Amino acid sequence: MSVLSTVAALTASRTGRAEPLTTVRHQHLDEKPFVLVPLTLAGEACAPLAALAGTDPEHPTLLTVRQPRNRAERFRFAERLAAVLLAYIDECRTDTEPYTVGRGKEKEERLRFLRAPQLLVPNGEGIAYVRLLGRLTRLRATEGPYAVDPSVPTLGKWLTWYAELAEFPNSGVLLAMTRLLAAHWVTGQSPSEDSHLASQLAWIDPPEGSDGARAAREAEDPAVWPPAGPSTDAVFDRTLHELMTRYDEASDERGREAVGRQIDRELSGQMLPTWRLMWRGVELLRDLPEGAHVPDRWALDRRWFSEYAEYLDADGRPQARRDQAVRAARRLARLEDAVARYEAERAYDDPLVMAEYELTGEAFTGTVTARNEDRFVPGDRPGSQVWRPAITLRTSTDTRVGLAVGTEVKSPARPGQGARILEVRQEDGGGHTVVLQLKGGFANKRKPPAPAGTLAEAGEELTYTTLNPTAMPSALPDEDNTPWTHGGPPRPYEPTDEDAEETWE
Repeated sequence: MSVLSTVAALTASRTGRAEPLTTVRHQHLDEKPFVLVPLTLAGEACAPLAALAGTDPEHPTLLTVRQPRNRAERFRFAERLAAVLLAYIDECRTDTEPYTVGRGKEKEERLRFLRAPQLLVPNGEGIAYVRLLGRLTRLRATEGPYAVDPSVPTLGKWLTWYAELAEFPNSGVLLAMTRLLAAHWVTGQSPSEDSHLASQLAWIDPPEGSDGARAAREAEDPAVWPPAGPSTDAVFDRTLHELMTRYDEASDERGREAVGRQIDRELSGQMLPTWRLMWRGVELLRDLPEGAHVPDRWALDRRWFSEYAEYLDADGRPQARRDQAVRAARRLARLEDAVARYEAERAYDDPLVMAEYELTGEAFTGTVTARNEDRFVPGDRPGSQVWRPAITLRTSTDTRVGLAVGTEVKSPARPGQGARILEVRQEDGGGHTVVLQLKGGFANKRKPPAPAGTLAEAGEELTYTTLNPTAMPSALPDEDNTPWTHGGPPRPYEPTDEDAEETWE
């Protein structure tokens, strides 16, 4: 937890209400997100018990498994979940738009969908459930012994796609509500307590006449606010066990159906409070304005969605059980780039996030006190001169400049203009004077005067930081040119009959 987050948490603890950590929303929220509230059988990580699913807050689809230990019942649950989720995914595969990839002669025109399917689950355990359910269904055979409906492996491929993208902070196709809320508000309780959705929302949005601390204590009563899943409450587990025993021991089909409907009602009652909390969380997040880089990140999600849908149509092979070396290395590189880019974009979009970097000395803010527009410096060729204007900033007395001379920095106000620190001088009265040399961002002009607005004016307040959201990731060698210490490059994945035999008992 950063210094700013700690101060905000202490303030929330004192005032009894959650404190905002951001001024904007850093994730895209689709107009019709697909909300999934799953429950699993106690003691089994992926034995489906029930789920509420859908895009309509008033009319969720109830899916239940009246006897989760029955293998056929589990696959019928997956089949029913596939019916609603795949229909939602197909809804997103309608209108398209052109976009360009590559540069220069490598440019290529492609199409991407205008929407991407967005899946919301209550917490991080919900994401783990999606990943596990995807692994256990994507490799199933649709012919031969234990054949399943073709929709089941298709569901598994899409759930695996969701789970893989959930690891990337710049993707918004699979999000956990507790993590989403914690990224925008800090409460007066511990991070582990924030994993309880009802308690966390009580701090952010307490009932009229109450405060966050009191409402959070009341939200800990599982009889009123059952756990958000996938694990269930221990008291409810005993009730469910009794009902399932009666279901198994029913003397005829009529009696079995009567107990089955009672199981459905009990399961629905466990999930409905969380279902309503999920949509309340969506409402609160929608009240925040969207960050400037959010549309670009969602466009990337739409591109990934379009590419995967095209791949499934053309090839259809499921994701491998384990990543081979090349894919794992490329995935790790993409992940590292995504983390750095996402953090930089958040800071550029949000002064509250940038303030955290100012506290650590990775950014500073000052007022322009002077500018040298006619400055030239020696170029690379002998006798040549290049235009490099300079500006001088004065920081406030309590601002610490932790960046050294020669550091390359950028300003969110002019992200296309690079700067290099020429001088940092501490003033007697407090604060610093910083001299910066500017490069680029002058509408391709190579000599003064600078086009209007491209060079900061005296009196303008600017923030400079080492963060760069447009930094290019390191290029990896081609697969054929990758050095291998143990034999040649690994072969591409091909599904086998053994893949379809993974236990789900």
